[in-house]
Amino acid sequence: CHLVHYLRLSHHLIVLNYLICTFDKLKSVSSEDIQITDAVFDGVEVRVFEPPARGDESLKRSVVYIHGGGWALASARTSLYNNLCRIMAESLNAVVVSVEYRLVPEVCFPEQYHDALRATKHFLQPDVLAEYSVDPSRIAISGDSAGGNLAAAVCQQLSKDEDLMVRPKLQALIYPVLQAFDFNTPSYQQNMNMPVLPRYVMINYWIDYFNGNHDLAHALLINNHTALNVGQALSFRGRLNWTSLLPSSFKKNYKPVVQTTGTAEIIQKMPALLDVRAVPLLADNETLGLQPKTYMLTCENDVLRDDGVMYAKRLENAGVDVTLDHFHDCFHGCMIFTIWPTDFSAGVQTRNSYIKWLDENL
Repeated sequence: CHLVHYLRLSHHLIVLNYLICTFDKLKSVSSEDIQITDAVFDGVEVRVFEPPARGDESLKRSVVYIHGGGWALASARTSLYNNLCRIMAESLNAVVVSVEYRLVPEVCFPEQYHDALRATKHFLQPDVLAEYSVDPSRIAISGDSAGGNLAAAVCQQLSKDEDLMVRPKLQALIYPVLQAFDFNTPSYQQNMNMPVLPRYVMINYWIDYFNGNHDLAHALLINNHTALNVGQALSFRGRLNWTSLLPSSFKKNYKPVVQTTGTAEIIQKMPALLDVRAVPLLADNETLGLQPKTYMLTCENDVLRDDGVMYAKRLENAGVDVTLDHFHDCFHGCMIFTIWPTDFSAGVQTRNSYIKWLDENL
């Protein structure tokens, strides 16, 4: 993929996504019990999973799901996410709307956020909910990884929209990526070379999402962009102080990496690094206090572990009812790996716990 990119034949993420989708076509998971249809919500493609009507009910609960993949890979239509959403629809007897937002490099931030927000707001219209026989008081917004990032950002925006008639009851975030302020949290240090999502890969996803220059990767890695002399970052520092937000079992013996003198130009070149629509963990306490009841799934072997734990703690401090579901023996991305040949016990374990919480709270 990188050779193709180097030769300027195509972008490496386009090639990688093509390979993923080509392999994915070799296997498919279907169900006679769930009706699966593709639709367009306010210009955004979605895939809708509808369980059959039951005689003893009139309205169903619902989940808006936003897939992961570093804002650049995967699709609502791939078998991994198709299978997850189908199982959710079956297990919860719920209408599941899977958002097919546009990807990097076709578009960059904030377009993925706008796609997710537009599709969700369209679905929350009373007439659309009625069309799908959805109970307006029983809707969750959910997503994994980069999709968890988008779900959290969408929830924050919806909570401040005074014109919105229907609001989500829950948000369920699965190992979400929530900040680009500190790439040396304990989990980033502990899992910097962990397969599936090493630290340098996550930094490159951020750079691609912001349409930035990869020459800045090393400066980001050592937190030059949020050094003490970078004035734009000062007001956010207290919102991401992992020494106070993480329990000692997560902090272990790791030390903060705070540069005295850094590179303020990085923020000027990529201002989205401090944009709460891209980094929901930097939201103010007032916004956090407006968030719905929250489920947070984190994995020990994941650079993003502390993103989720810190967000859960900040939400809790703001008065939100939060369930932190931490898995000590699991890894980033594991929940979608439940189909042969990647049918891992970690995937089934995390998926079952996630669906159980939704079933009990939605």
